[in-house]
Order: sequence, then structure tokens, then C-alpha cells
Amino acid sequence: MTLNTTIRQAQLEDLDNLAELFNAYRLFYQQADDFNLGRKFLAERLSRRDSTLFVATTLAGKLVGFAQLYPIFSSLSAKKAWILNDLYVLPESRQAGAATGLIQKSIAFCREHQASWISLQTAQDNFQAQKLYEKIGFVRDEHYLTYVLEL
Repeated sequence: MTLNTTIRQAQLEDLDNLAELFNAYRLFYQQADDFNLGRKFLAERLSRRDSTLFVATTLAGKLVGFAQLYPIFSSLSAKKAWILNDLYVLPESRQAGAATGLIQKSIAFCREHQASWISLQTAQDNFQAQKLYEKIGFVRDEHYLTYVLEL
């Protein structure tokens, strides 16, 4: 976290600004430009509380990044675990510690909730993110393969 960035849990009143960030995040991953789709999706997450969202804000209160965690359960550890599914920081706000702060807040949250582990995924060519994750302590899984069936 930098001196000019604060990390906090997202609130319903953040929805419109958060939806702007979420749309930019989806565009980064070559998804359709659809603010309303993202806003509806995030509104459901916030109202149902089925994910946990953290936001990075400037001292002036502008949202510049977010992270979204989803709970799962680990049968092998017989404990809760979390997936850090989404992480995004505006391009002009990168290299200032917001992503590190969001990840550290996410890890602290998972520890507070006695999670067994936290996992994340990123694109194979997102080398900047991979470098950050490894610097923080995430280890690339070389043991398990991930398979996906799109429905």
C-alpha cells in the first residue's frame, strides 16, 4: 500500500464507480464493452454477499482498483479456501502499490477467516502480474492441471 492509496471493503454506494473499473477489467480480457452487465453482476455479488470485494482508493476517494474473492471449500483440508478471481488497477495507477495492497488485504482477510489457502489465475502472457504474485509469495502450481468446460 502506498501513502496515497487506501484499501477497504467495497460498499453498495461504490457500485457505479466499481462497475466502471469492472468494465475496464473485462475489456482487458477481451470481453464485450458492457457497463450494465458488469453493474448488474456486481450488484448481485454485493447484495447477496457471495463474494468479497476490496477497492483501492486515492486520498480524494477515487476508485483506482479492485479485487474480488470467492469462497470455496477444500475437501482435503476440510476447511474454507478462497479464489482471488479478479484483480484490476487502472493503467495510470499501476506501479504505485495498489495491486500489492489489494492482494495483501485479500490474504489478510483469508487468514482472518481461517482459510486453508488462497489461489488465483492469470493469463499465461500476463508476465507483469505473474512477477507480482511470485514476489508476494504465490507459487505456480506445477502439480495440478486445470481443465475448463465452457457451458
